[in-house]
Amino acid sequence: MSESAAEQHIKNANGRLLPESPLIYPCGTVAAGELHAMSEADPSGYAEPSSLLNQLHSILESDPLLDEVGFVHPSQFAAISDSSISMEPPDSDDSMMSKASEVVPTDMAFWSRDHKLGISTNIMHPLYSAAKHAFMSTLKQYKTLIGLHAKKVALDTDNVSGALSSLSNLESELMKQSRALLLLSCDFGTAWNCRKEVVSKKQNIMLYFDELKLSTLVLSYSPKSERAWTHRRWVIKMIAGKHTNLQEVLKNESELAKRIAEKSKMNYRAWNHRCWLVSYMPESQIIDELINDRDWAGLHVADNSCFHYRTRLMTRTLEDSWCKQDLKDSPLHTAEVYQLWKEELSWSEILIKRYIGREALWLYRRFLSICWIKHFAAHMGGTNVDLFLDNEMLLFRSCTTIPDNVFEDYVSQAIYAATYIMWLIKQMDELQGVEIQEKMGEEIEEVLNKVCPNKAFLWDIVRMKSGRKI
Repeated sequence: MSESAAEQHIKNANGRLLPESPLIYPCGTVAAGELHAMSEADPSGYAEPSSLLNQLHSILESDPLLDEVGFVHPSQFAAISDSSISMEPPDSDDSMMSKASEVVPTDMAFWSRDHKLGISTNIMHPLYSAAKHAFMSTLKQYKTLIGLHAKKVALDTDNVSGALSSLSNLESELMKQSRALLLLSCDFGTAWNCRKEVVSKKQNIMLYFDELKLSTLVLSYSPKSERAWTHRRWVIKMIAGKHTNLQEVLKNESELAKRIAEKSKMNYRAWNHRCWLVSYMPESQIIDELINDRDWAGLHVADNSCFHYRTRLMTRTLEDSWCKQDLKDSPLHTAEVYQLWKEELSWSEILIKRYIGREALWLYRRFLSICWIKHFAAHMGGTNVDLFLDNEMLLFRSCTTIPDNVFEDYVSQAIYAATYIMWLIKQMDELQGVEIQEKMGEEIEEVLNKVCPNKAFLWDIVRMKSGRKI
């Protein structure tokens, strides 16, 4: 197997492997592996923008396994260089790495090691300008050639094959220039769209996976890029039905979105992407996602997006695309789904009691409760509904006990518990609602007056709108 410039190990004269060293590219380098002094023509010490762009292309082509891009201040290059350069001196055959280790860190333009790429922030403006100019110039040529090719086909000339060859070369150049541009400007819509056009025309399944790799690189430095997430969904739509192992692709997508959501807090785009994936998941994968994601959700109880994703998964268990028959007509399937929802309800109750005052948990409980009543308890007779409601009232009572050393979380827990019961009463029919009121007595009102007396009038308004006296 051939060794790429970003992966190769350094061998001494005796053939012994030395630790891998980072590829350090000083300003003025025009290609990967070629080390030159700083450009004297540029007073800032940096090479011409076109040379920097060529260098970036070389790095990207030399390491197809590149999985992360970052923008580094020149002062930080010293730290990452000192911590990664091998302490063992290179032999005479390793002159390239020897020169790299002598480069002054603040003069570096790029740094590459272990499939990670660092780009100096000092070169961002000239590099972006060069990348944009190269892309727009190539795109203009490409559109012109497409028009000429269409005319030649219409005239049935003999030069169609030559035009096709030129068109193919321009498409490759367009993909190359758009890749570099998107790594510098993730929301450049024209670049994403031209890649869609080229890949759609070729209909090569491997090109679609290359698009996933590129968008992963973009998300490594811009995890909330709407364009990158949208591009991934476009790719999945295109390969759905064409790729034999779509389930594995969906699993990898879900894992990627989870990793990004964990690193980038409040990343609604990542969670929205996971929710979108659910519509393509088969039954077995839905179950796996629910089970495997349970521990992660238990450690992120304040993340409402996480529980919204579980809501989407649980909803899929009740949709016609999965339950093709009515639950009453499929006893075996009913038992499986019933057990799944029962376990989810028990797990939700454990989290509510363990993590005090987490609103996301109570909102998720509402979803589970209303679905349980409508799809399960109601079909199994009034006794099951009564048992469920009795359990919810016990949960309410256990969550409204406020210790003497009052903490804000306990107060919040009591408020969420009271509003949950009020909400639950409104979901019941009139007879069941009256029964709950009789059992609860004045408990709800007492709790509300105790924890937030200054807002009692708001609860009065809620009761008036509900049309019932609580």
